[in-house]
Amino acid sequence: MEHSTLEVVGAVFRGDSQGEPAVLAFRRRADRSAGGKWEFPGGKVEPSETQPSALVREIREELGIKVSVGELVVRASTEVDGRIIDLACYWATVKELPTTSSDHDAIRWLTVTSLREVDWAEPDLPAVDAIEAIMNSDVGAAHKQ
Repeated sequence: MEHSTLEVVGAVFRGDSQGEPAVLAFRRRADRSAGGKWEFPGGKVEPSETQPSALVREIREELGIKVSVGELVVRASTEVDGRIIDLACYWATVKELPTTSSDHDAIRWLTVTSLREVDWAEPDLPAVDAIEAIMNSDVGAAHKQ
């Protein structure tokens, strides 16, 4: 059976929470698909867009802020309800952090120790794995200094 593929992008905002490296997670509103699940904000890449330009547009639409797109964190494909979600997550920087979202009802800083405390949307799990590995190596490097 042929599966359709949806190309999407997500933004990973780095910061710190109580002195520990952290990333911002966003919980989807109940009236959205995957409502109640946590994810990195972003959305669909239109045919005329590059992944970075789609991410800039999506973050402006969802969060009302301007974002600078950095390096790719991870790109992975996940099957969800008969469709392949091809998600590329990028490090993103902003002058001011988002406080509201049109698609989400909660925003929370998660450290490496709290990363697994929330119910992640399935397509975001490869990014969570990659971020967890990066944060663990960053913490290890900091302790060696």
